[in-house]
Amino acid sequence: MDKTAALGRMSAGLFNEFQPKNNGVFSNYPKNSPFSSRPFRASHEPLDENKNKFYKELGMFSLRKRIEDSVLRAEMMAPTALEHEETKHINQEKVIRDYDLWDDLGKSNEILIKLADSAKVVDTLRDLKFKAEDAKLITELAELDSINYALFKQAYSASLDVNKILDKYEMSKLLKEPYDMEGACITVESRSGDIYSERWAGQLARMYMKWAERQGHAGRIVEISHSSKNGIKSSTIELEFKYAYGYLSGERGVHSMIRIPEDKSLLPKASLASVDVIPLFIESSPDLFIDDEDVLVSYPCKTLSAVHIEHLPTGLEVQSSGERNRFANRIKALNRLKAKLLILMNEQGISSVKSINRGAIMDIWSQETRKYMLRPTKMVQDLKSGVQIHDVSAVLNGNLDPLIAAQISLRRNSSVN
Repeated sequence: MDKTAALGRMSAGLFNEFQPKNNGVFSNYPKNSPFSSRPFRASHEPLDENKNKFYKELGMFSLRKRIEDSVLRAEMMAPTALEHEETKHINQEKVIRDYDLWDDLGKSNEILIKLADSAKVVDTLRDLKFKAEDAKLITELAELDSINYALFKQAYSASLDVNKILDKYEMSKLLKEPYDMEGACITVESRSGDIYSERWAGQLARMYMKWAERQGHAGRIVEISHSSKNGIKSSTIELEFKYAYGYLSGERGVHSMIRIPEDKSLLPKASLASVDVIPLFIESSPDLFIDDEDVLVSYPCKTLSAVHIEHLPTGLEVQSSGERNRFANRIKALNRLKAKLLILMNEQGISSVKSINRGAIMDIWSQETRKYMLRPTKMVQDLKSGVQIHDVSAVLNGNLDPLIAAQISLRRNSSVN
């Protein structure tokens, strides 16, 4: 069947079956906006709406350009990436055929997990090709149908999915550090005794929950300590999906909200909250031996099941209070301690807990990561990468991707150098 016939079939109703993910891009625009979902036909526009017609055509030109860029990006990257991942998957299948899975059950489980992960990547890249083809065909049909704006919306929605898949694939190739593939445990803590910092900490916790939601996953608040005035003293969030730690490890440090008083004679005030991120081992417990004599276990609340553990040689402290009993909280706290120690060992380039240099451990409150300013200038300034974003609301609503991408690139360049 040639392209004209294919497009004809699609115009007869096949698009009713195509339901791209709604990214909310067009949902908040008024009916008279150039981003309205109403179809636009140039030949039907009244003569007294030339200005409105111009803006509609300008909006469609911009959409068409974005769709074309996404399709071109997919056509350039997808075939090579798919061929690479399919070859990798075939080789992994060959390893399984040649390997006796009963010889080493632990190794066998690792091989099977890698095989399953590889199959998911292959399926995603194949789906990417279909989405790019859909976007291209919808665009062609929209132009045949006197520039139907509703179809351009569908093509644009498909192109957003294409770019999202490619962005994730590209970033996953950059995340090669140990534990990057693990989930993430995020702890947000406010500066003690400051109500503004306590409210700011609550806002940061919501920001990470919204980011996880944008990734298609649900974050889980496992522990929270509320303040008396609608804020939080601390909050712990667990993200149980792959690469969460690799994406968010650059968030570690102090995040400050800068408030500029209307009276210019007064100095700016800062609300401070610290963010700590450690790997959350989803499929296995962290493999690290800790001598019982090196840990001090305490129970902060006699009536609750909370467990606090201090690692005496390094001074690291962790706690867990989200489980139902002390035994479960002790296991979780110990796993968090192991995760912290593994990160320290990796950062210091050592292979033994005994070799950790306590003097080289940086206090999280001494690491400035990001500043958020709402007035008079709206800006988010990432102090590690130098990236500046003026849409503060978008960042606080979970759009962290530009900041995360900059952090990942910075880590990659630092490791290369």
